[in-house]
Amino acid sequence: MVSTQQCKRTSEGLWQALYERNWDKVGDFFADDGLYQDVPAPDMGAVGPAAVARRLKIGHEPVERHEHQIFRMIAEGNCVITEHREDWYFHTGEVVKLPFTSIHEYNEEGKICLWRDYWDLGTLMNSAPAWWLEQIMAADGEEFGSKDTVD
Repeated sequence: MVSTQQCKRTSEGLWQALYERNWDKVGDFFADDGLYQDVPAPDMGAVGPAAVARRLKIGHEPVERHEHQIFRMIAEGNCVITEHREDWYFHTGEVVKLPFTSIHEYNEEGKICLWRDYWDLGTLMNSAPAWWLEQIMAADGEEFGSKDTVD
């Protein structure tokens, strides 16, 4: 069993890898059956290291640069909750300031078995450039990690 502090340090490492755009390293944090879910999105998310990394890359790679601000990170048992904001800067001048609450749950091996991101769909849809939204919508379910939708 991993300690609460190990879980917190692992979440910190995940954030670092994500904003360094180290997609392989991001995937390494996940269990083979680990689920990443954008709660406001209509699909069930991505399962497994490669699918999670691919999903994040599809959304993040077209963004010219990110700024990430953590407001608080709380850990209890095998769960880490992070309140944070991502500022997305697009090469076409748009800026999205997107607040998140993220939940990471760890398995006994210290791998993420569940990551749920809670964010406001309206903030993203009203601020992101149309070309980015079109690119995201063009990705098929398999590329995005899931063909299933939330009922």
